[in-house]
Amino acid sequence: MVLSTAFTDMFGVRYPIALAPMGGSAGGALATAVCRGGGFGILGSGDGDPEWLAREVPIVADTGRPWGVGFLTWGIDLAAVELALSYGPRAVMLSFGDPSPYAEQVRRAGALLILQVTDLEEARQAADLGADVIVAQGTESGGHGAARGRSTLPFVPAVVDLVDPVPVLAAGGIADGRGVAAALVLGAAGALVGTRFQATTEALVDPSITRAIVEGRGQDTELSRVLDIARGSRWPSKYLARTLGHPYLDRWRGREAELAADPQARQDYQDDVARGAIPPRPVWAGEAVDLINDLPSATDLVANMAAQAEAALTRAGRR
Repeated sequence: MVLSTAFTDMFGVRYPIALAPMGGSAGGALATAVCRGGGFGILGSGDGDPEWLAREVPIVADTGRPWGVGFLTWGIDLAAVELALSYGPRAVMLSFGDPSPYAEQVRRAGALLILQVTDLEEARQAADLGADVIVAQGTESGGHGAARGRSTLPFVPAVVDLVDPVPVLAAGGIADGRGVAAALVLGAAGALVGTRFQATTEALVDPSITRAIVEGRGQDTELSRVLDIARGSRWPSKYLARTLGHPYLDRWRGREAELAADPQARQDYQDDVARGAIPPRPVWAGEAVDLINDLPSATDLVANMAAQAEAALTRAGRR
């Protein structure tokens, strides 16, 4: 099969398509739908909240198919990883921060270790730590990424060459099967997809966010720390967030230090959320948002992306 890769062989899935563990929105229903479609579903646990895990894990675990759980490495501790491992995931994915305190713990539990990287130094560290899979995240991705990162097209093959023979997943700006095909041509073993899965019937997102993604344009996305500061988020300053346009971006762009020093501005943000003047959360969206114009089931979406990827590779003479 043209879409058979080291990743599909390692994880026992049909297609080299993985769900990005988007904090909060990649819940049990979405991970399950991706798994049933033939991809690899990864729960977005974020900081490892025990109540969230207890609610969402059983939904995907009941499918009997391989699944994973992802964490924000800077926001967790050993207890969070131990709790997730107690549910028996096939893999644990760590992003944004130093994964070394948790790598051995994951290995001892018999789970595969997926490490997301945003530069070549992180890629070297991931390989040295014995990562089973490395995710190379380009700056086109929605949500958080490196402030000084690189675009997916040149970054992915550089990581592939550096960490060979470790399988690499491409991430950032991939929203359809053509992007999956491109990832394979670049030497990756598959693709990690985020924003496209936000606009599915199973995603744990407010309808206003789904609507904004379907109607959004890549040119309207912006990398910034403004919304993290306004929300009082603990995200480290080395990471920016790519979102669709927002009133607070327009109001505070270029004035981040002033915003951070103004508690009333942060309270205004919370008040605006409470009265519905702004979305409950920023609309994390990557540059490929232009390619998203419907709201399918993630199960159907995975199959459609795979078919489109196969067709693209056939046209390119890869079959």
